[in-house]
Amino acid sequence: MSGVSGVNNYTNSYSNYENTAAKAKQAEEKTAAEKPGAVYEPSKAGKAAVDRSAIVAQLKADSEARAKQMTDLVHKMMSQQGVAIGKSDDMWRFLASGKFTVDPATKAQAQKDIADDGYWGVSQTSQRIFDFAKALTGGDGEKMEEMRKAFEKGFKMATNTWGQKLPDISQRTYDATEKLFDDYAASLKTTV
Repeated sequence: MSGVSGVNNYTNSYSNYENTAAKAKQAEEKTAAEKPGAVYEPSKAGKAAVDRSAIVAQLKADSEARAKQMTDLVHKMMSQQGVAIGKSDDMWRFLASGKFTVDPATKAQAQKDIADDGYWGVSQTSQRIFDFAKALTGGDGEKMEEMRKAFEKGFKMATNTWGQKLPDISQRTYDATEKLFDDYAASLKTTV
């Protein structure tokens, strides 16, 4: 007798499972029927232009604030040594000469800023330059090449202003930026 009741219990359990599975399938079909087949979303082309200008403005504001911070640091250091600088070109040539002393706090801040993970470090600076170029061009391949040429021209101008070969960190930043442009150009070729 116990064998038969075991089969009956199994049959009842299987029937309950079938009912639950059927109800779940019906609910799933009902939900699928309620969902629209296609959803219209308005074009984001107009929004992209707005977002790009916001990105450019943000990058520019950040760059200006950080450049002012660095310039203030240099001016503070120079004024403590009684050095008066008339033009910005003079400031860069003065720094390039290496004929100055730096107080420990200024040195620590400068080292922090140019460290690998620092704001003026190779990685962050090259990425900012590239991001700025991409934001200005919208990522257009031809315009990105124009931005690369502008970057290269700017680097040459900075070298002339410095009055001698730029420090190693500048060259490494240049190389890292060129690599970002190269990688981007290669990615455009593979997606076309």
